Amino acid sequence: MSLLIKNASFVITFNDRDEVLEKADVLIEGQKIIAVGKDLFFNLTEKPQVIDAQGMAVLPGLVNTHHHLYQTLFRGLPEVQGMPLFYWLVNLYEFWRHIIPDAVYYGAMVGFSELLRTGCTLTTDHHYVFPRGRASHFIDTQITAAQEIGIRFHATRGSMSLGKSEGGLPPDEVVQDEETILRDSQRLIETYHDPSDFAMIRLALAPCSPFSVSLDLMRESQILANEKGVMLHTHLAETLDEEAFCLERYGRRPVELMEDVNWIGENVWFAHAIHLNRREIDLLARSGSGVAHCPSSNMKLGSGICPTSDLFKAGVKLGIAVDGSASNDGSNMWEEVRRAYLLNHLRYKDEGLSAYETLKCATRGGADVLGRPDTGRIEAGKAADVILMDLKDVAYAGSHDPLVSIVCCGNQSIVDTTIVNGKVVVQKGQLLTQNTEEIRKKAHQVACEIVQKERGLKK
Repeated sequence: MSLLIKNASFVITFNDRDEVLEKADVLIEGQKIIAVGKDLFFNLTEKPQVIDAQGMAVLPGLVNTHHHLYQTLFRGLPEVQGMPLFYWLVNLYEFWRHIIPDAVYYGAMVGFSELLRTGCTLTTDHHYVFPRGRASHFIDTQITAAQEIGIRFHATRGSMSLGKSEGGLPPDEVVQDEETILRDSQRLIETYHDPSDFAMIRLALAPCSPFSVSLDLMRESQILANEKGVMLHTHLAETLDEEAFCLERYGRRPVELMEDVNWIGENVWFAHAIHLNRREIDLLARSGSGVAHCPSSNMKLGSGICPTSDLFKAGVKLGIAVDGSASNDGSNMWEEVRRAYLLNHLRYKDEGLSAYETLKCATRGGADVLGRPDTGRIEAGKAADVILMDLKDVAYAGSHDPLVSIVCCGNQSIVDTTIVNGKVVVQKGQLLTQNTEEIRKKAHQVACEIVQKERGLKK
């Protein structure tokens, strides 16, 4: 199938030359972009479908580098509002111990729907809750949902092995033994991981955090990841409580702990990375490690402000992420870009990142964090992951820069068109691959049943 995006007002390429083209076309054939330029005409085997992009900005799909999809079913719980991370987690574990496959499936469908409609074409997820005595094939369920809805997906096999009885934060009933975790990790990699260009499904290994897993599990996960050629992911340096935990238990700062277990390098990315010193920032840059910046979650939980300008200028691979919906209450990737920009300027003032640099983090930067140089750019030979943003609304009137318009203006965050792997999955803001009303009804029903069950046990 061929697709011609015609006469776009702006094509923001994020290629190596940082080109922003005016009145340009993008030609897609199959899963690849094959040409970018003006007045494109090619001898194609079939007449292409044409999208009139006049008045629109065309750019690579946004890349979400950290999420907890199941949390879309636990938004707005009054029991956890206004709490910092550790207290927030302790209270939410009580609800999460009841999750079932339907919760994982519909939680993923809700999150994927929001992401696709707000311009995300590639997302990862960090699922680490596996209640004892319940079905354990939750990652398989997420992958099924991703394939059905049509999003490019990096699943991570999350894990928790350090329960409360051994000095960790989570209750024992939501942690697993290390043998079970590693065996399932290997199964998932061998079943689903696709290392090829334009892969729709990849796997990574993701022990949850320094306060919920053992160092032995971190080491063994690193060894398995290296053997299988997959990436590693975890939360790191998110709060001062985490820093205090690491210093008290191990006598090491969180990044120092990662050095000890060989969790630094091009195949590693960390969520948050807020509380870093200069040496740690330089280490992340030299090693090629990546960071997923989660502005909304960091604000809501009062965790702090990620040193994004310092990371960016040091050359750290930097992406943007929505994080779990229970700490964000949305999977709105476009809005996350705006908040990343504003939060950066709150910290750095007139030395903050530009609108272009912020958008680059959300597209090419996120792809680089996830080890995907085949996407995140509008360029011949790259994956056909493309979004169209309509700038003809009155909310953009008077704006003289399309990049500033995208980041700072607008009254909503639904994109006009989302194309993943060469297929149109969102058109005029509507999801084409699934019925969002059916997803909403079923997801809300499952969410209410789980929450009511836990509340009933506390009566």
